[in-house]
Amino acid sequence: MKTQLPIQGLSQYDSSIQTDFQTSACGPVTAYVLLNYLMPDTYSDTPNSLYDKLGVTRIGLFTHRFVRNMRIVLGSNWHIEKCSLHTALRELKNGRPVALKFDKYFSLKWNKKSTFAYHWVPLIGYEIENDELVLIIHDNGARNRESKIRKVSYSQNASILTFIRITPTSAI
Repeated sequence: MKTQLPIQGLSQYDSSIQTDFQTSACGPVTAYVLLNYLMPDTYSDTPNSLYDKLGVTRIGLFTHRFVRNMRIVLGSNWHIEKCSLHTALRELKNGRPVALKFDKYFSLKWNKKSTFAYHWVPLIGYEIENDELVLIIHDNGARNRESKIRKVSYSQNASILTFIRITPTSAI
């Protein structure tokens, strides 16, 4: 069984991203990618404007700021909250991607083997391979590389993951 949404990713190192934002732009790029998918042809912010609106710092975007400031950006017609894996998978089944944060540092798992140490990505799907849950993400690119779709092991990363759903209030 596989669910994968047809989402166009963006590299946080894209030439459209302000140079001094690029190393910490994964949060606003993730928000931008999700909002462009959820509100096609109507969402007007850029990753650069979201960088400021979400309150990103040079070390990244804290989860509570992502949630609080996305609520301000989107208003009362949207429900933004941390959610469980189960809810995140249900959101994907319902055609809505989820913001996914990898965070070894603030989860105090410094020595944990994981795909990323600290990184926001759009979660765009999942599948079961060999009885294991595999998450499908856009990785937000790297210097001189576009964002690409990757598969990551849920079990290897579970203890450092945070899921944020962005759902229209009419769908709740």
